[in-house]
Amino acid sequence: MRRHLSGLIIPVMAVLYAMASQAQEPVQPPKLEFAFEVRAQVADPLVVGELPNGTRRIIDILGGTVEGSGISGKILPGGADWQLIRREDGFTDIDARYTIETDSGSLIYVSNIGIRHAPPEVMERLNAGETVDQSQIYFRAIPKFETGDPDLEWLMRSIFISTGERYPNGVVIRFWRVL
Repeated sequence: MRRHLSGLIIPVMAVLYAMASQAQEPVQPPKLEFAFEVRAQVADPLVVGELPNGTRRIIDILGGTVEGSGISGKILPGGADWQLIRREDGFTDIDARYTIETDSGSLIYVSNIGIRHAPPEVMERLNAGETVDQSQIYFRAIPKFETGDPDLEWLMRSIFISTGERYPNGVVIRFWRVL
């Protein structure tokens, strides 16, 4: 059996190589379509403490609004953003989880995993609760949605990216569907 399988390796590799050499380069990158915007009110950070890999903070999500062409509603209280902030430069790992209730009463679970960084002095001011120039901050995430509403299935059948802006008492997140 072993001898028989080894005889198949070269022909299979030749077929795979031929297929790869015929593959065409993509004509253009995927496009983005604006889906909706979240404006969330957040509590003051709860600092869990200094850990070996940074400072752990939890920011409760108090509520907010959702507006877009395919969805509108509100952010329910009870979600949070679990952050890990590096001491040396303020680079932040973001893990936000919350629930949207649409105007029609459907629920959507959101898990938005991402990163936020800027020059260290900007991150220090931002993490201290100051208003900073948002153009200096790289704030991106990859959301995942779960819902039982068949009309909102498109949220679970597409890839999205999000951009964020952090203000002293809130966050603005814009969601873009990758086409």
